[in-house]
Amino acid sequence: MWKSLCRRILYKRNGWTVNITEPHPDKYIICLAPHTSNWDFVIGQLYAGAESIKSNFLMKKEWFFWPLGPVFRSLGGIPVYRTKHTSMTDNMAETAKRADVFHLCITPEGTRSATAEWKKGFYYIALKAQIPILLYGLDYERKLIQCTKTIVPNGDFESQMREIKLYFKEFKGKKPENFTVGEL
Repeated sequence: MWKSLCRRILYKRNGWTVNITEPHPDKYIICLAPHTSNWDFVIGQLYAGAESIKSNFLMKKEWFFWPLGPVFRSLGGIPVYRTKHTSMTDNMAETAKRADVFHLCITPEGTRSATAEWKKGFYYIALKAQIPILLYGLDYERKLIQCTKTIVPNGDFESQMREIKLYFKEFKGKKPENFTVGEL
């Protein structure tokens, strides 16, 4: 029921398509970009429902107020406390190592505003846990959800982050002016 509703809303009613060529192992991180609007969350949740994908996601703790907090947690939300030094990267990596199944979606920009300085946590969680990063792009212009590249972290952060940003360079967010990959 939920799957068919999500498919109807996302694909039939709103005209989105998918181009997914990468395998989804038991453990991975989804690096999702561009993130320029709260609609990205809605599209992501509809896609997850339409394709029966269950993934946790990180979101700033300010969104976890009543009544949204319980809803976000039930959808897989994990609050991020930016003002505290909580070793979240290390904790997530350890969780991934111990788990049989681990799916975590992170928006590397860490904000809906244009920023050339992307967050590094998603990369280091994957590196420490020795799991792949699936690159998922949302293109509002083409109404396309695409995952055609996987990065296996090797510790060469600068080179691999450049490769990741190049992948997302041509995607158009809901608010294209709020997305940049910076200088490459």
